[in-house]
Amino acid sequence: MVAELVLSPAATLVDGLLPSQLSTIRKYSLLLVFCLAQLIDVFNNSALFSAIPTLITSLDMTESESTWIISAYQLTFASFLLISGRISDVYNPKAAFITGFSGLGLIAIGSGFVRSKIVLIVLRALSGMVASLTIPAALTLLVKIFPEPAEQARAIGIFGGCGAIGNVLGLIIGAIFIQYTSWSWVFWFIPTVALPISALSYFLIPPQYEDASGDEPKSSSEKLKNLDTLGVASLILLIFAVTSGSSSGWGSATVLAPLIISPFLLAGFFFYERAIPAAKAAIPPATWFLPNFAVLFAVALLPYFWWVTIFTIFTNLWQGVYGWQAIDSAVHFLPVGIVAFAASWTGSWAKRVSPKWIIMAGEGLMIIATILMAFASAREAYWPFVFPAFLLGSTGATLAYTHANIAIFQTSLAESDKMAGTVGAIFNGALQLGSAVGIAAVTSVESSVEKRSSRGIEGYQGRAAAFWFLLGVVIVETAAVLIFYRRDIAVVEDAERVEAKTGDGEAKCTSSEKTSFDGASPAREPAGEIVEELTEGSGFTP
Repeated sequence: MVAELVLSPAATLVDGLLPSQLSTIRKYSLLLVFCLAQLIDVFNNSALFSAIPTLITSLDMTESESTWIISAYQLTFASFLLISGRISDVYNPKAAFITGFSGLGLIAIGSGFVRSKIVLIVLRALSGMVASLTIPAALTLLVKIFPEPAEQARAIGIFGGCGAIGNVLGLIIGAIFIQYTSWSWVFWFIPTVALPISALSYFLIPPQYEDASGDEPKSSSEKLKNLDTLGVASLILLIFAVTSGSSSGWGSATVLAPLIISPFLLAGFFFYERAIPAAKAAIPPATWFLPNFAVLFAVALLPYFWWVTIFTIFTNLWQGVYGWQAIDSAVHFLPVGIVAFAASWTGSWAKRVSPKWIIMAGEGLMIIATILMAFASAREAYWPFVFPAFLLGSTGATLAYTHANIAIFQTSLAESDKMAGTVGAIFNGALQLGSAVGIAAVTSVESSVEKRSSRGIEGYQGRAAAFWFLLGVVIVETAAVLIFYRRDIAVVEDAERVEAKTGDGEAKCTSSEKTSFDGASPAREPAGEIVEELTEGSGFTP
């Protein structure tokens, strides 16, 4: 199909075979490997929510210091995602994936043995750096191994859903270890999965060769110049500032200095990117002006922000105020993971419905869920308020996540065969950035209200205020999608690319025929045939 040639990356020989000729067992075994990597990356953070009260006691930490157990990982993970995406694109994604996953396992072994809070925080930061290698590399490999658009949509949807499963499994497994063993096993569990899977990946992932596009092979030094070090520095400073704001105070020098410096570094990065040839840029500036790219980046800021907010607020409420056991609170989060995994299988919906409406429907569910949680002020509120909120909100967050992921690769078609890792890193970086910045803002809102409340942290006023703040963010996001998302523009532009690439009479598409897709003209031939083919393959299409 002509559309398949445009929508999928250039076919690459692996083990002497085209990706489509790999056995089904091998392809889906690889999908399982990548899903396990996604699950462990998320588990590495969420499992520690249950462990933090124990860590505070064992390592003699203050509550503000304990936030860095989570934040140090988030800071480096989000900051290094972009440079990791470029490593996957300009070096070898197989090597990047195995290095990141095995490195995560080795660092976790050491983390379980340390008894110093400073050393543990440093190891958590290193964990975020190596873990950031796995996601872009996995996405780069997925789009090569699954070149057929419908399979890509299914594979990437499942891959994303494993992140939500990892969030909930992390809470449950972490709680089990805390209750029946020790906090060290929260870390030691990771190498039991990561190290064997890394060894298996060496044999299972096909060898990756240079793209035979006619370009001169690049030396290691030339490839190194394509990595984004200035952008990483600016993101580290920005995330450090917003993460520290809730604990150190927004007026302190440790917050203000990086908060002021980071925008200048970021501006310098974009200026440098504009000054060099687009082929050498870490993120070609034109990428941000692709149809819907900016609004989809904004959508990606929301899902992890929503999930981390509910995990943080209800874990503290149930364990710190209500006195529940860690395992009890973890079990109450099960609906979040179950419905998220179910909703991750909706990638094929993009063949029939514009991602705009699916994303907006998901955000609508999140609005209802957030309102419900703002009223969950009593111990008995779980079933009438929290449980339905978890079902609706987690379904909505997964729909927004999955279909924004699909759409952002659709709109990046022209460069996706060479920038799959980078585009995936941008999207996943937005997920992590939204989580880090969002939870810092929510914590600040909650703390400021609790200081003025007569009941303090024992009451629900601060938590309710945090949910109302979250509601405002979701409403703004929904309005942005409604106003700025240009529906079906990618399909029309894909038809133009088909015409440019084929050059034959059957693939030509006049302006009047292009408008027929939106119902402005009954003319459907021959453009209608092209659009139908493009729409059939409009799942995840890097």
